[in-house]
Amino acid sequence: MRLLPVRASLSVAAFAVTVFALNLTAPRGPEVLLWLGPCGAVLVPLVSAWRVARMPDLPAPTRRFWRTLAVCLVMAGCGAAAHGYDTIHSPSLGRHMSIGTISLYGLTMLLLLWSLIRLPMGTSGRGDVLRIALDAGTVMIAGAAFLWHFEARPQLEAAGYRPATLLAMTVTLLLELVTVFAIMKVALAGQAYIAPGALRLLAGALLVGALSSLLQGLIEDRRHLDMVQLTLPAILVCVTAAAERQRKVGVTRATREKAGRSPFSRLPYLAVAGVDLLLLISVRSGADLLPTVIAVIALTGLVMWRQVTAFRENAELLSRLDHSATHDALTQLPNRALFTERLAATLAAGGPCRGIGVALIDLDDFKIVNDTLGHQAGDVLLVAVAQRLRACLRPGDTAARLGGDEFVVLLEDVTPDEAEGVMRRMIDVLTEPVLADGQHLLVRASIGIAGGRLGEEPDEVLRRADIAMYAAKHGGGGAVQRYRPGMAGAVAGSAALGAELQQALAAGELFLEYQPIVSLSDRRIIGAEALMRWSHPVRGRIAPAEFIPVAERTGLIVTIGAWALHEACRQFAAWRQEHGADAPGTLSVNVSPRQLADPDLVAHVRAALAGAGLPADCLTLDLTGTAEADLTEAAQRLRELRDLGVRVALDDFGTGQASLTLLHRLPVDQLKLDRAFLDPADGTGVPMPSAVLALARAAGLEVVAEGVETADEAAALAACGYRMAQGFHLGPPMPGAELGQRLSSHQTAVTS
Repeated sequence: MRLLPVRASLSVAAFAVTVFALNLTAPRGPEVLLWLGPCGAVLVPLVSAWRVARMPDLPAPTRRFWRTLAVCLVMAGCGAAAHGYDTIHSPSLGRHMSIGTISLYGLTMLLLLWSLIRLPMGTSGRGDVLRIALDAGTVMIAGAAFLWHFEARPQLEAAGYRPATLLAMTVTLLLELVTVFAIMKVALAGQAYIAPGALRLLAGALLVGALSSLLQGLIEDRRHLDMVQLTLPAILVCVTAAAERQRKVGVTRATREKAGRSPFSRLPYLAVAGVDLLLLISVRSGADLLPTVIAVIALTGLVMWRQVTAFRENAELLSRLDHSATHDALTQLPNRALFTERLAATLAAGGPCRGIGVALIDLDDFKIVNDTLGHQAGDVLLVAVAQRLRACLRPGDTAARLGGDEFVVLLEDVTPDEAEGVMRRMIDVLTEPVLADGQHLLVRASIGIAGGRLGEEPDEVLRRADIAMYAAKHGGGGAVQRYRPGMAGAVAGSAALGAELQQALAAGELFLEYQPIVSLSDRRIIGAEALMRWSHPVRGRIAPAEFIPVAERTGLIVTIGAWALHEACRQFAAWRQEHGADAPGTLSVNVSPRQLADPDLVAHVRAALAGAGLPADCLTLDLTGTAEADLTEAAQRLRELRDLGVRVALDDFGTGQASLTLLHRLPVDQLKLDRAFLDPADGTGVPMPSAVLALARAAGLEVVAEGVETADEAAALAACGYRMAQGFHLGPPMPGAELGQRLSSHQTAVTS
């Protein structure tokens, strides 16, 4: 808080107190000196309030309040000047003010009231608004009772119930009630947008103003004195200090959100106690008994209303707490505790029931979504899955979220086949893309189903469903598996394989073999595809079909794939250096959907090429499993790779889902025809290799035929117009050194 404005305001107030004290017993000096303090005291808080109103970092409601308060200060100063003029130059008015002075004071209070009404209360709902209204009403009724008993009635009795007296007293009472309301508004609600220290000072200023009329009776016999001469400078000191406090503290979002219990929240209780005391006084004195009883009855009604509201709010709070304890905060599905409770009740209940099914659902590749798009996109995906689960269930079934990306469903009164059918329909529903953060995300889930029997423990049923879910996941994901005895051993073996795979790369157990890509016209090796292999120290060679899916599920394929890329580029560079023009012209390396989703893939490719000193156009990335990829993200990543000069091939073309759609949406340079289309005796009469070749030529793409295992197949492909092929007939996968020997001896194909 800046001390200079506060000291200046205190100096003016001290001057007003000094002049008031000197004139307390009798007039001393010009009477105008008594009004210099109240009029001059407006200047300092006016400047301070205007400075606060111009602070750009304050919320708009706060700046607007202080701007209006500055206008109120100008009007209050004019009102004080008019009041002084009435006192000095219009002795016929006696203790009363002119209509002009009353109007200025009244407009000031109305403008202040309007600014307070516009000030947002920062409440959390209708309950808070009602509570504040009831508390304000309680204080205002108490204030009206006190003002009538101690001010209005005595003055009316002394001056007589004349129309002019009644009008003046009515205006005075209304202004004082407005002041009481202003105190309540600031005290009970204003702290949402006013700094707490400033709040207390403003409430204190309004309280001093409300007491001014009550104190007036102490100097009733001294016509030259008025309590405004003393209280207005004190009020303006509080306003100056409040403005400077606001300038120092400001109001941040955190301050508004953490605004706690108002320091004036006990005012309603004090108001009730005060009216009860006033009732005792009225009973004893016999004066104002009826108005006081009416006030007590009104307060009793408000207090009862307030208590009923509090009871209702407490009940709603308990209901929300109970819901929070048993439901997931994000998806609003039952949580693990509530699901276990319902499952236990179902397993313990008797009665006719064909059986129950428990389905454990785990989202495939959810970690990739979180890592690449952020947790907000992951939350959107989880909420969408929860909504789809609800939509698929029958009345009486239960869906819950266990945590992370795991959901569970309890199906009652179903056979095992019916439960599996429900889950397969759920798989289909989940496959619809979800729009999150501008991306269309493909949802894949692995679902395990286990049946439950009467009297079983819930944990045992969940354990079996968990085993079945992992079996579905180890089978490639996106599938439903029903629990079978002995399944636990197979799942455990697959899990153990994943743990061993983590150590295989560091232990040097992984290596690459290279399958030649051959020109069908002269059998010359024109390219090579790098294929990953694993030599286990105990189990020997493990087939790629066994460990590659494990690497995909665990995410290890990203690390292993980056290693394979660097190792293949190193070997390719060695061939080029050793064999020159006889070296393969292109190198093909497989890239999986998980690698394609990795934001560092482009950087890995760039680093591998630079480390081996290779041009980008010699590298071809073979896309595998693209039906599982996010096509929007994949297309963007592939465009970045092609900008480097890297070529892209669509592997296993013709199999999987929507190959033509992939061809349309992904930027590719080459198709690799799957072996499934090489068998001429498929019964369709359609020459698929010729059809695919025509399609590729129309799209301006190269074609490589895969899986050529016989001389007849090679001859048929050459007759169709194929230039390149690979397969065991043309050359099996082999170590890099062996392929180098073939290059040296110009041995290009296996002799049939």
